[in-house]
Amino acid sequence: MDALQHWPFRATAFLIVATPGAGAIYTLAAGLSQGPRAGVWAAFASTLGVVPHVAAALTGLAALLHASALAFDILKWAGVAYLLWMAWGMFNDSGGLRLAADAPRKSAARVLSDRLALNLLNPKLSIFFVAFLPQFVRADAAAPLRDMIAISAAFMALTFAVFAGYGVAAGVLRRRVVERPGVLEWVRRSFAAGFGVLAVKLATSDR
Repeated sequence: MDALQHWPFRATAFLIVATPGAGAIYTLAAGLSQGPRAGVWAAFASTLGVVPHVAAALTGLAALLHASALAFDILKWAGVAYLLWMAWGMFNDSGGLRLAADAPRKSAARVLSDRLALNLLNPKLSIFFVAFLPQFVRADAAAPLRDMIAISAAFMALTFAVFAGYGVAAGVLRRRVVERPGVLEWVRRSFAAGFGVLAVKLATSDR
């Protein structure tokens, strides 16, 4: 479809994906704590986590979240609580993403479930896709739903490519980080602060 060939879509999608957020922070933390493979699994989970929000945008569920203050607030505050829990775990080095040389390995299923929870508990993502996708579909398109699905697939492919790069790079640098206590402490507190800032940002957001 036309939008996939145009630089505005490619540039906008790249900026959205590459901008640091919960997905980028989690993927970097997964790579640093568990190695490159976990970073790739976290990237895959971040990509998979886009699916429910795209589906919500395509089926109109996002409009319900936008219209219903109760539904929006329930998801929002659950997301805030989860982000704060992640921040606390990183700050105390007690969560599933412990940054230590002897940290136990997490299963791929655990990485997937943690990352999916971060995405599913953020109602702003569904509303974002309602606003984002239609901008790149021509008003006279013969099959607008097909075009929106194609745009979504391209966005997900870009998400995986960028986040996998983050995860692998973090995994490669893992040994250099965990063997330096000063650097390790700085990185751990930075990730904790990042999750905390995202929690505050979500808590202060509205529909």
